[in-house]
Amino acid sequence: MKSAVAFVTGAGQGLGRATALALAANGTRIAVLDRSEESAIRVAKEIEAAMGRGRALPLVGDVSSENDMIQCIKDTMNEFGQINVNVNCAGIAPPSRTISKKGVPHSLEKFASVMNVNVIGTFNCIRLTAEQMQKNEPDVDGLRGVVINTASVAAFDGQIGQAAYASSKGAVAAMTLPVARDLSSIGVRVCTIAPGLFLTPMLEGLPEQVQNELASTVPFPKRLGNPHEYALLVKSIIENPMMNGEVIRLDGALRMQP
Repeated sequence: MKSAVAFVTGAGQGLGRATALALAANGTRIAVLDRSEESAIRVAKEIEAAMGRGRALPLVGDVSSENDMIQCIKDTMNEFGQINVNVNCAGIAPPSRTISKKGVPHSLEKFASVMNVNVIGTFNCIRLTAEQMQKNEPDVDGLRGVVINTASVAAFDGQIGQAAYASSKGAVAAMTLPVARDLSSIGVRVCTIAPGLFLTPMLEGLPEQVQNELASTVPFPKRLGNPHEYALLVKSIIENPMMNGEVIRLDGALRMQP
């Protein structure tokens, strides 16, 4: 990990930020990608304050844009010369019922937007980072790179108002095995993490009482997950060569109610 370069999307906050910081603490150089320039720069500065200059590269772009990601990956290659790890944390989750209580149908534009960012954006980053990974020198097993995607327990236990989000995360989970099989020929492993209720900015914005109610639904440990615990699993996947083609729930045995 000390010689690796990780391309982390959604790295400006939440799970992506925690992952970027945790990998950097192990010596990995980080391409910090976020759609917010301010957030990307802030996290890159956090990394460099702890690890020294030249350890992080802030990048701004839309993961669903082919041109944006081609440029961001080009910038990463120019700065670091390689990409060994791709962690995809970028995603959106606007809630909406299929038919609202007022009888209004779900916005098709909103549904398409969620699929565009969460599914197309994830695959866009996989295919473009894997293109660079295939150029890496293989290790003794032939490994050249690792891809880690982010699904959600909503892929399996989608709640009311999560038709778009659950569909998108279900697609991310479903692509894991075929993409792992596709990339096996170039020595790239692919896994997906399906987090439960984690204390990300989305949940941090809720009233404390609501946070406590959500935490009480988790069997054990009876609390919201810490983004650092997501990052711990990312590190484990990178370090364990037999982890491949798997979707891993990280949820404290939570099964979401409607």
